[in-house]
Amino acid sequence: MVILLARSWNFDCNGSKLSGVGENQDMAHILITHGTGGSPEGNWFPWLAADLRRRGHTVQVPRYPTPQGQGLQPWLEVFEKEVGWSACTSETILVGHSLGAAFNLRLLERLPVPVKASFLLAGFLGRIGLPEYDQLNASFLAEPFDWPRIRKNIGRARIYHGDNDPYVALAKAHELAEKIEGAALLVIPGGGHLNAESGYSKLELLLNDLLLVIKGVR
Repeated sequence: MVILLARSWNFDCNGSKLSGVGENQDMAHILITHGTGGSPEGNWFPWLAADLRRRGHTVQVPRYPTPQGQGLQPWLEVFEKEVGWSACTSETILVGHSLGAAFNLRLLERLPVPVKASFLLAGFLGRIGLPEYDQLNASFLAEPFDWPRIRKNIGRARIYHGDNDPYVALAKAHELAEKIEGAALLVIPGGGHLNAESGYSKLELLLNDLLLVIKGVR
């Protein structure tokens, strides 16, 4: 299902929280994964983590080596050290931005149990046509994805993509949606790469959707 959001929506700092969302809800474990050249301090990650922690949820935002030392195995080692496989349960929600979305798919291949939900923002499979990034991302994408395992473990899946992403073509989001099957694809007009460079130090749409999933509404 593809949802084209209207341009009248404001997804940044002026967005408003949906009425009643976030009240009387179960506690969740949210894992936020940055992408190539990213960090826990970048984009909307600190804002989202702080808001969710204020509501009582457990949020982890590991720092993965990038660009120096970047690779699938080093990232898996950081995950095992800072998070651990046993920490991911039916109450875990994965949030991945850019390469972080692909890395979260690699986690889903390996997790012993399904998670509650997965949010993939500006994600992609395969090369994106930018040599510097394609080289850094190569080890994450070299092997075929285990899609039956991913579909089993991914939980509720939502994909977000700007219609003018300067790094990742919108076709990549459609490819993700086709592979995952049943995932909602939300296309954000003028969203760019859904990062700080595109004006997103906050992302109210994502927060609202997360709270709805935690509450069991979506």
